[in-house]
Amino acid sequence: MANVELTSLAKLPTLSKLRKLELSDNIISGGLEVLAERCPNLTYLNLSGNKIKDLGTVEALQNLKNLKSLDLFNCEITNLEDYRDSIFELLQQITYLDGFDQEDNEAPDSEDDDDEGDEDDDDEDEDEAGPPGEYEEEDDEDDGGSDLGEGEEEEEVGLSYLMKEEIQDEDDDDDYVEEGGDEEEEAEGIRGEKRKREPEDEGEEEDD
Repeated sequence: MANVELTSLAKLPTLSKLRKLELSDNIISGGLEVLAERCPNLTYLNLSGNKIKDLGTVEALQNLKNLKSLDLFNCEITNLEDYRDSIFELLQQITYLDGFDQEDNEAPDSEDDDDEGDEDDDDEDEDEAGPPGEYEEEDDEDDGGSDLGEGEEEEEVGLSYLMKEEIQDEDDDDDYVEEGGDEEEEAEGIRGEKRKREPEDEGEEEDD
């Protein structure tokens, strides 16, 4: 909840599992006892850039027993004499104040730790999955083969279709020839019958 013009924590909900809370760059000047009531398991609290002026305001954080890191940078309280020593004496549970411990050793960056953890996970995933690119090439080959197969199928379909057309045309021609042949045969049969009848007719005439 950084930089949202927050003036009070009175309406903060109960978040018993919350570990890290960002409240920087607001207008909070007191009422920090709510944090111990609503967020008792905080380990990191950032109150930098607020209106916290005196040690009495910070004293309410003593009840955050798990608090390890507190940030009050850019608060007026940092202008007090022996500010750091006073805070470490008042809040003995904390290890880091404004990013440094009592010996001025810088606190580890939790985000960097998280990134390193993510990188390790990624490396493990890559090791389990095998060399990168191997499966991609296989996929490309499969895709290429399927494309060629589709092209060949289309070509075969086209050829078979054309051949089928030609076959049908030839069948039609044969049918036509056969039909013509039948007509010729019928005509010849008629002529033969006429020829047979002619001698018979002549014989009848002679008898007469």
